[in-house]
Amino acid sequence: MKNTSQLALSVQLPDDETFDSFLSESNRSVVSQLALFIENSASEPLNQPNSFYLFGLAGVGKSHLLHASSAYAAQLNKTSVCLSCAELLQLSVAVLDGIEQIDVICLDDIQLLAGNQLWQQAIFDLYNRVIEQNNCLLISGNQSVNQLGITLADLNSRLSWGLTEQLKPLSDVEKVSALQFRASQRGLLLSDEAANFLLNRISREMTDLINSLDILDKASIREQRKITIPFIKEVLNLIT
Repeated sequence: MKNTSQLALSVQLPDDETFDSFLSESNRSVVSQLALFIENSASEPLNQPNSFYLFGLAGVGKSHLLHASSAYAAQLNKTSVCLSCAELLQLSVAVLDGIEQIDVICLDDIQLLAGNQLWQQAIFDLYNRVIEQNNCLLISGNQSVNQLGITLADLNSRLSWGLTEQLKPLSDVEKVSALQFRASQRGLLLSDEAANFLLNRISREMTDLINSLDILDKASIREQRKITIPFIKEVLNLIT
């Protein structure tokens, strides 16, 4: 099958956001369930839910796992797409026309649809079309279904129908491991001391830490220097 993980409205999936790069012992069972959900998508007979709701606080890795799910679907020769509700809100609901034909559809940050009745109805209609096609819908949010602020009762009901899992925040040790893994994928060596310095100097939010690592990576290539604490201080002083 053709991989449709990119539409005109979506961006390239990050190459390093895979199931293997999501290093969290406390969330291992969630990752396993997501992989199984993708593997069983469009299975016959109809023996599994068509939807999966993944929720957790900001920075716990929901977007990472949606990107990973879309990438995993592509590895299995299934069509996939990963869309951000923040981006969808800038567009007409007509952009969803026909998307139910895709095997695995991932929608990130559904809490952003709170207060927008038009888009809530559009996602509810998409749910129904996906079920008719026996395809799969993976949705993320920052709260449990009842706390999302979704006012369309039918959509709340749909969100509660399928599988539901909550992501636990990564520990500092897991964040250090994740940073070092991301660094190694870029051909960089990030010591425990340097990783912990980033954790204490920048933020404990993984999104901020990964963004900082990207900046340091580019600076390291440009200046042909290793990522040491003095180098981190120098680069951070330039960007703060």
